[in-house]
Amino acid sequence: MRPVSERFLRALRGSHRMVVQARVVAPGSTGVNPDGTDIPILDGDVQMDGSAQVRSTLDLTTEGSLWPTRASSLLAPYGNELFVRRGVRYGNGVTEWVSLGYYRIYTPEQDDAPRGPIRVMGRDRMSGIVDGRMVAPVQFPATTTYGQVMSTLVTDIYPWVTIEWDDSTADQQIGRQIIADDDRYQVLHDLVTSVGKSWWWDHRGVLVIRTPVSSAQPVWEVNHGEGGVLVKIGRRLTREGVYNGVIAVGEGADTSTPARAVVVDNNPASPTWWDGPFGRVPRRYSSPLITSQGQADIAAASLLTAQLGLPYAVDFTAVPNPALEPGDPIRVRYPGRSEIHVIDRLTVPLAPGEAMPASTRQQTTILLGRL
Repeated sequence: MRPVSERFLRALRGSHRMVVQARVVAPGSTGVNPDGTDIPILDGDVQMDGSAQVRSTLDLTTEGSLWPTRASSLLAPYGNELFVRRGVRYGNGVTEWVSLGYYRIYTPEQDDAPRGPIRVMGRDRMSGIVDGRMVAPVQFPATTTYGQVMSTLVTDIYPWVTIEWDDSTADQQIGRQIIADDDRYQVLHDLVTSVGKSWWWDHRGVLVIRTPVSSAQPVWEVNHGEGGVLVKIGRRLTREGVYNGVIAVGEGADTSTPARAVVVDNNPASPTWWDGPFGRVPRRYSSPLITSQGQADIAAASLLTAQLGLPYAVDFTAVPNPALEPGDPIRVRYPGRSEIHVIDRLTVPLAPGEAMPASTRQQTTILLGRL
């Protein structure tokens, strides 16, 4: 969860004044209060999906007078970004803000020209990595570090980037020569996945690379009753797309016996227990960046942990909490049930009176077993 005060969280459970802000900023801005030009918000939302290539997208409606008439106009889709935040204004006039991140402007549209409102759609900075296909192959020797590969391929798109690793993995050598060709995003995604990590652009405009952490300690409670924030709830069970084992293989032309690991859900109490009635449904993951048994173990365990809790999921709408983000554990409490879930997707509205839809999966305990 993004950093907020206890006062902020308490305010969300009662009557409070919501405020929002959108600011056009120059590319490369960072932080939670960048310099720029504020524009009015008439409507809109920020959608976050922890499983998507582009984690966050923006759909914002503003005044028609801002229609771009030249390449340098504020809302022209030629480089400017939108920084968006939502907050609570307390009775003493103090506002506590929560950043919702930075968005590259993709599509301004105006259905009722020339004075009608403008709808602006944006995508977070990962979209630049996805769009920025390689124009020529780049070869990385085996002695290149993970951090050097990441920096080389990302600064080619964003020379000003700030990259944060959560440990010393960035200083480790990749251990095998690789060639980055054509799909820049896929090469980088494979790089972080092979060492058991996830990556995204956070609310500060920083590219973060983190080891997924499962926590049983909820950061927020979604509940009915007095002081509750729950508006509506639904639930579903599905085995579609669910796996309970991962086979990770380090494939490369320089070895006849590649590193290989098989990690499965070994908890008899889990609904997806490897030896239970759910059946054995493994996922295969291969990468030339897996060069050791230990690395294969880490990659397989990380991919399986990301499935934690499926196939039982809950959809709900609630009073918006803009500090929440995908991967956060929350407690969902409704008549007869109290469950810990992990947020997969949520939508933070930018208009007053709108509820926050979210999708979650129940957090259950997987005991990782190696075959």
